[in-house]
Amino acid sequence: MSRPRQVVVLDYGSGNLRSVVRAAERAGAEITLTSDFTTALEAEGLIVPGVGAYAACMAGLREIKGERIIGRRLAGGRPVLGICVGMQVLFARGVEHGVETEGCSEWPGTVERLQAPVVPHMGWNTVEAPEGSQLFAGVEDERFYFVHSYAARDWPLVTNDRTRAPLVTWTTHGGDRFVSAVENGPLWATQFHPEKSGDAGAALLRNWVATL
Repeated sequence: MSRPRQVVVLDYGSGNLRSVVRAAERAGAEITLTSDFTTALEAEGLIVPGVGAYAACMAGLREIKGERIIGRRLAGGRPVLGICVGMQVLFARGVEHGVETEGCSEWPGTVERLQAPVVPHMGWNTVEAPEGSQLFAGVEDERFYFVHSYAARDWPLVTNDRTRAPLVTWTTHGGDRFVSAVENGPLWATQFHPEKSGDAGAALLRNWVATL
């Protein structure tokens, strides 16, 4: 029997941490909940959760040098999983109520308000997973749980033939299409909450842990 993978859930003041910890433990990971720079840097996997406003999450992340932890891990090919606002902050910027906040800039693009008749987007929805997705292996046709008013509504990253293109998953709400997951080398992320998505979310987290 293989040993549990050592995973840090990054504690930077964003809520919902305990449910993420429990879900990741059920997926087979050994979890440390911490804001410690070295521990987060050296773990086999890092989960960056996030709930609430983009600007507040970025402020909390910068307070513990979280953007440096993410950047250094990715430079060394060490896996990172962003969840909800933890995915949004990976983009270059977020715009909420007319205020623009600089993000971690791991991907270009802007997180902005959904252009749908009903916002927030709250509840279960399907995804359009790309062919070859490891994250959605076995759960491509399942529904996942979303709670958000903002998202990346386009994907401006252009890659050439020498670069393995990221796998981008899309979801549509109220006629508006947005990025709901990305698999980009060691950096994966979901706009929905796998920890609130029942069996499908549990399977998705197991898929991520299996790559560590």
